[in-house]
Amino acid sequence: MFDFDPYAPETDSNPFPAYQRLRDEFPCYWSDKAQMFVLSRYADIVHALNDWQTFSSSQGNLMDELPGRVGSTLGSTDPPRHDRLRALVQAAFTKRSVDQLQAPTVEIANAAIDELRAAKGGDFINVFSSRITVGTLFQLMGLPEEDHAIIRNRVVTMIQTDPLTRRKEARHVQAFQDMVDYIRLQVAERRRVPREDLISRLIAAEVDGDRLAEAEIVMTSMTLVMAGVESLSSFMTMFALNLATFPDARRRLVGEPQLIGQAIEESLRYNTSAQRFRRVLLEDKVVHGVEMKAGQFVCLAYGAGNRDERKYVNPDVYDIARYPRDHLGFGGGVHICLGTLMARLVTRTAMQEFLKGIPDYEVDVKGLAWNPSTTFRAPLAMQITLG
Repeated sequence: MFDFDPYAPETDSNPFPAYQRLRDEFPCYWSDKAQMFVLSRYADIVHALNDWQTFSSSQGNLMDELPGRVGSTLGSTDPPRHDRLRALVQAAFTKRSVDQLQAPTVEIANAAIDELRAAKGGDFINVFSSRITVGTLFQLMGLPEEDHAIIRNRVVTMIQTDPLTRRKEARHVQAFQDMVDYIRLQVAERRRVPREDLISRLIAAEVDGDRLAEAEIVMTSMTLVMAGVESLSSFMTMFALNLATFPDARRRLVGEPQLIGQAIEESLRYNTSAQRFRRVLLEDKVVHGVEMKAGQFVCLAYGAGNRDERKYVNPDVYDIARYPRDHLGFGGGVHICLGTLMARLVTRTAMQEFLKGIPDYEVDVKGLAWNPSTTFRAPLAMQITLG
């Protein structure tokens, strides 16, 4: 009997065979383990993303939600509240502030590349991707450099779910609360002495006389830290993993660096770190003959939709000539990721430098240990060996 368990370690390591069966045999599947329905076909997921009146984010968007997030973040609100929040956050999160991250990204990347070359390899996450994303994010938000390690450890812990108990344990909730307390202190400090950073701009943001409430500033800042420290680092790590898994694509990209934009988009489609997000039904809905009731949760399996052969030809092949602009790597609908500009710029800049300095490398895929998260998928560490 088929059983899709988003908490199982084997799902973390390779969810794609299960996704195939979901799409082909159980396109609207009830998961006893997750206590929610799972939608796995691209068209169904896109429909749900666009129908926020039925598939609502109002009870949180993480598969296992953290206390205090709901209602104060873009991902856990619906229009019109979501539209208000997005307008205010976008007023603070400017393109100019993101563009200023390019130079520090190059600097951090080249220092990391020197370290990897000297050691003939190392942990790509610890030495390269996390160092870059935390460094650039801290500059954007004006956070102290000496807090890098402790903040990353807290973020990695709080996005986890215990695979045995299938819930957030005390250590996960405590890491989240520690981060909330940390951000709250940072916000209070900016109120006393404003700076030229994102937290200060969130405090000052105003649209038609409206401003963000204190909880919205804290939770939005928290979400940006979580996205920058973990999601962006994982996105970059998965890109490097895909290029290691498909060396012909990597060699082509090294020879034709102008293709990096489409290689990034194909990576987001083929093996995104953002795998599964949830919604709650506000009314009864029938999908593929299965009746779902108002109040029940629904998992939107982005990682499955991105491999749907009904949408993409040869979806299990990483093809940098594909350029899939309509992938689900950043979500979609009103809740499309706010940080797409930053994610693309930092990843493009960092990986261009990486491939110039390290054009040939290998990854021991079988030796990867995966972060136990029902929402995100990424290795806890990724050792690379230089060719």
